[in-house]
Amino acid sequence: MAYVVTALWHAKPDKIDRVAAVVDELARTSREEPGCVQFQPNRHAEDPVRFLLYEEYADEAAFEAHADSEHFKRLVLGEAVPDLLEDRERIFWRSVGEE
Repeated sequence: MAYVVTALWHAKPDKIDRVAAVVDELARTSREEPGCVQFQPNRHAEDPVRFLLYEEYADEAAFEAHADSEHFKRLVLGEAVPDLLEDRERIFWRSVGEE
C-alpha cells in the first residue's frame, strides 16, 4: 500500500534561497531511504515563496521512519519549521483500493 504525503511550504520572503537549499538536501537524502518510493520537490511557477513536496513511501511505517530520520529532524524540525517557514500544511493519502 502506498502512503503519500503532500507538504505545502510557505517560505518567509527573506528565506526563499535557504528554503530551496533545505528542500533540495531533504529530497536527496530522503530518496536514499529504503522505504521512499518517490520524493519530488516543486516550486510554484509564479509565487517563489510556495513549495510543494510530493512524497511517496512504501507504507506508513516507511514514512514514520522518514520522520524519525536524522536529516528530517535536522532540516525540517530543526531549521525549516522554526526559522524559515511562514506556514506548513501536510496532507496524508493512501492509494485508492488499498485502504
